[in-house]
Amino acid sequence: MNMTHRKLWSLFGSVTLALALTMPVSAEEPVTEQAQPRLPLEDLRTFVEVYDRIKVAYVEQIDDKTLLENAIRGMLSGLDPHSAYLSPDDYKDLQVNTTGEFGGLGIEVGMEDGFIKVVAPIDDTPAAKADIQAGDLIIKLDNKPVKGLSLLEAVEKMRGKVGEPITLTIVREGKSAPFTITLKRAVIKVQSVKHKILNNKYGYLRVTQFQTSTGEEVIKSLQKLKKSAHGLNGIILDLRNNPGGVLEAAVNVSDAFLTKGTIVYTEGRIPNSELRFNATADDPSDGVPMVVLINAGSASASEIVAGALQDHKRAIIMGTDSFGKGSVQTVLPLNRDRALKLTTALYYTPNGRSIQAHGISPDIRVDRAKVTKIEDDNVASYKEADLARHLSNGNGKADKPSPQEAAAKKADDLAEKDYQVQQALNLLKGLHIAVKTSP
Repeated sequence: MNMTHRKLWSLFGSVTLALALTMPVSAEEPVTEQAQPRLPLEDLRTFVEVYDRIKVAYVEQIDDKTLLENAIRGMLSGLDPHSAYLSPDDYKDLQVNTTGEFGGLGIEVGMEDGFIKVVAPIDDTPAAKADIQAGDLIIKLDNKPVKGLSLLEAVEKMRGKVGEPITLTIVREGKSAPFTITLKRAVIKVQSVKHKILNNKYGYLRVTQFQTSTGEEVIKSLQKLKKSAHGLNGIILDLRNNPGGVLEAAVNVSDAFLTKGTIVYTEGRIPNSELRFNATADDPSDGVPMVVLINAGSASASEIVAGALQDHKRAIIMGTDSFGKGSVQTVLPLNRDRALKLTTALYYTPNGRSIQAHGISPDIRVDRAKVTKIEDDNVASYKEADLARHLSNGNGKADKPSPQEAAAKKADDLAEKDYQVQQALNLLKGLHIAVKTSP
């Protein structure tokens, strides 16, 4: 997905980027270059002249503070989609976002061709419950066109009091006409990690967003899964529609499955932007076979994890190409509770791959699909056990599964619920059988 001319914002009641992989630094830690170039005096004269013309000739009087803040915002917004000037409220919201509790719709968006494009809905939020999908284009807000609005203006319109409804008009690929969805704004506390057992011996881990505690939660979930299954035959790590988050969390999650080697490294122009993170010897996953699910909504920290596990051949990556957000933002505190969120580095996978604007390509491509099971009622439901005077199987079990057992099996059928998870599970089963039958 091309990131050119696209600004990504979070609708969790803030204008900060959940997609931004941020590295906070202290105000005492200066960010300087080795040699300071001379100031471009001619360009500064032009700036002062423009400033003066606006002050004198603009239709409404504007105070100096507003003009200067607008100039600062312009400098940052003109750099790349992820750099931004953070007002006190914005800075506070960014800090809240990394802990996982905020208000809004629960949707990651960007601006494309003048419309709002959905990057990813977040699990258990109004957007996810309304089945808003990655790639949807929002063309109207409460029946008013978004064309002509900046992304910031559109985000402001999507905010509001908790419980207030908002109607989105959406264009979706495969739909012949736009349709509307009405959502109620909510205070959202995102559960970063979810887990469950599949088919008795396979663990399923879903990471919805990388927060400060995500690494610890993944390790706790692995311990619970191993205890419930009395040992796992395989693990599915689901990173689909995970927009990213905190760099340290991505490192900690990767480290839960790796025992050595580089996880990720970053390169930039300033010394403190060059970092390298390595795995520790502990292996909470016990090295069992593993599949990682990704899609176009998997970005930033999700791509770090997928890239590290792919390069170390620790996991098979399955799904579709990821988002391609491979830059690192550093939060640089300023005075008066303000800050800059500045792109200072690119991150690289262990094998030296930059995925900026390219993404992680899966080892096995599996598109999202809807599967309908086909059964022939006249044949499939009539078997040997239904014949009169049939011989018993002699193994001490019932000749035919009970209706309750058949219903439970159907209810547990993943193919109809989530085709990609079912394919991941099938692959893990195949790997387990191959190991058991190998000489």
